[in-house]
Amino acid sequence: MSSPHEFVLTLSCRDTTGIVYAVSGLLYQAGCNILDSQQFGDVGSADSTGLFFMRMHFQAPDHLAGPTAPAALDTLFAHARTQFGMDAQIHSLARKPRLLLMVSKFGHCLNDLMFRWQSGQLNVAVAGIVSNHPDFAELAAGYGVPFHHLPLAAGASAQAKRAQERQVEALVEREQVDLVVLARYMQILSADFCAFLKGRAINIHHSFLPSFKGAKPYYQAHGRGVKLIGATAHYVTAELDEGPIIEQDVARVDHSLSPDDLTAVGRDVESVVLARAVRWHVEHRVLLNGHKTVVFS
Repeated sequence: MSSPHEFVLTLSCRDTTGIVYAVSGLLYQAGCNILDSQQFGDVGSADSTGLFFMRMHFQAPDHLAGPTAPAALDTLFAHARTQFGMDAQIHSLARKPRLLLMVSKFGHCLNDLMFRWQSGQLNVAVAGIVSNHPDFAELAAGYGVPFHHLPLAAGASAQAKRAQERQVEALVEREQVDLVVLARYMQILSADFCAFLKGRAINIHHSFLPSFKGAKPYYQAHGRGVKLIGATAHYVTAELDEGPIIEQDVARVDHSLSPDDLTAVGRDVESVVLARAVRWHVEHRVLLNGHKTVVFS
């Protein structure tokens, strides 16, 4: 468990001189000790955004620890925020981010995240599990986590889907959820729902896209003799499976593997990639940079 004295500052703004000096100077004046600092300027290429990004992990003195510390520290940065046009947030590491997990019928990613949470590998609080199927109610009960079965009939209308999404939105607000994780939740989300979850929802899918769409993608891949199985974790946007990428990985396969073998390999990669993306997000290591992300290790 992190100390109530530990915080992470994340910021982005137009790249210019004096940003690091100003930020470190303010922390020094407040009696803070910088434990780790990373920065990146997106400049110099044709698709550069011209933005500067920073993640700073620091320890605050006693008078800035406690529940009111983020607000006090935020006030400390008011002038610098205005001066540099910063989008800056201060996060207390003593507070565990609250997660809502969404799943349909494939539970490998869900089960992996729940194990990592229970074993202390993922420093979060799981607020609940939502599913359009009842299959994982027992798994949720085994972990002592609330299970919300919000069914959708096959071929449900857009109105019915939106009504179900509003139930999820109400749950997110009621439970003060920080991050929604689509752990193989096999429903297309509406533009309104994506806007509601902007920057705080992560999805996982195989990396064959745009090839091998639809049902049984690993079987389709087997039929084409693929040699690499991959997965992509990204933020959810209204552009299906095209949100800013957080993490990707691959595993090599060969002709000796059956379609079911490929599926098993793919599910392992999906689980690991999603877990990394979730961990980096809750550790405040991921900053949005237009259609891309900056991920500080």
